Amino acid sequence: MIQQFINRINTGKANNWYWGCLVLFILLNSFFTAKEFYFLPVLPLVVLIVFASLVALDKLVFFILFFIPLSLTIEFSEFAALTLPTEPLLFGVMLVFFFRLMFEGGFDIKITKHPVTLAILFHLSWMFITSLSSTMPLVSVKYFVARLWFVISFYFIATQIFRRFDRIIYWIWLFTIPLSLVICYSIIQFFNYNIDKDALYWVMQPFFKDHTIYGAVIAMMLPLMFVFSFDKSYSPKYRFISFGFFLIILLGIVVSYTRAAWLSVAGAYFVYLIYLLRINWKLVLAGFVFFLGILGYYSDEIKMKLAANKQSSSQDLGEHLKSVSNIKSDASNMERINRWSSALRMFRKKPVVGFGPGTYRFQYAPYQRSYELTYVSTNAGTLGNAHSEYLGPLAEQGLLGTISFLLIVIFTIKTGSRVYLNSKSRQVRFLSMGALIGLFTYFLHGFLNNFLDQDKASAPFWSMIAILVALDVYHKKHGETSATTNVVESTLQ
Repeated sequence: MIQQFINRINTGKANNWYWGCLVLFILLNSFFTAKEFYFLPVLPLVVLIVFASLVALDKLVFFILFFIPLSLTIEFSEFAALTLPTEPLLFGVMLVFFFRLMFEGGFDIKITKHPVTLAILFHLSWMFITSLSSTMPLVSVKYFVARLWFVISFYFIATQIFRRFDRIIYWIWLFTIPLSLVICYSIIQFFNYNIDKDALYWVMQPFFKDHTIYGAVIAMMLPLMFVFSFDKSYSPKYRFISFGFFLIILLGIVVSYTRAAWLSVAGAYFVYLIYLLRINWKLVLAGFVFFLGILGYYSDEIKMKLAANKQSSSQDLGEHLKSVSNIKSDASNMERINRWSSALRMFRKKPVVGFGPGTYRFQYAPYQRSYELTYVSTNAGTLGNAHSEYLGPLAEQGLLGTISFLLIVIFTIKTGSRVYLNSKSRQVRFLSMGALIGLFTYFLHGFLNNFLDQDKASAPFWSMIAILVALDVYHKKHGETSATTNVVESTLQ
């Protein structure tokens, strides 16, 4: 149908229609402009985007991916915002995906039956159910739809784009290059303000809301640039260029002034050593359980030690990192404890279905306690959510909400580990490790913050999961592809 339309626009009759529509548009635009209605010129752009989504969905997703680090958020109120140009385009991609899925056939069964996909579908299904039972249905449905367009674009469509191995590399660079531009912009801004510590909290604006999500996103990309820099499967020139981007991202993490990002990178490096040394995961798990037991046994002594730490956030990097364990006078740490405690109280109130996706910030105020409040505490919920990817769903979607997210984490780790340990291709093995360690930075970061409701964090997060699944399904041997055809693949051609 689309090809027939393209052929027809080359005919003489189509030219007449073209000039007629053009003249009509000019007349209508002149009329509406005189009436102070200025949005009609946007119509051709909308038509162009719809047409592009029908004939080249992959190109449109590439376009969205490139502009995510550069996208700008327009806030209409404290609780209503729109990120341009990405969110409207992601919504359109979601509609086109469902349209083609409905009228042209099913999805690749290899992806559909993959354990990670099943975990994601369970996660989305439970989120939908809890949206219907939500204390604020409109808020929850909007939250669910946003999660849906992130997963569709950056997981389901991405897995089909990744049927070609070279497109995985292309995808990574499409996100890394604009992100590096934002990092360079932030560093220049920092020096323009005389290396003032306070400037580190906002020099990444307007591209990132604050330094915490900025640090989380660039931390995810660091392991991939490390792989491109040191994997000898690539040419020396390629590795040299990659190393330049690696240094930019590393410097960005240092000056992001985000303690959670620093800790997540350190923790992810420890995980990398586990893989590198081939340490048995049963031994790792036993060690982790033993560590938790020690923490529980010496909990009183540990609390006394933490209470004795008076180091607050500082311009000195060492002192700033030391302040992580200050739970008595550091407002940021104390506020996190306040939010976590509120989330647990909300869970105890509604343990089955929770208060509804996206409702935490509206509902947590009554569950705060006066002895946990800080000078940055608020009843309006304007300073973020539960500050945890694990406790947030617990309060908003009940026990199954957190379990559904943990299943995604567990099956993603199993998939990445399987590809890394069993792949015969050095390039695939190293790439899988880069994506897996990148995800580990966010799995660890998720204990302290939650950003998956924002496109800048969702894009790399779901994309890296898609990379691991695509490597597992399509590229166990380098260059291996599947002959299976499906709706999305036909769209991408």
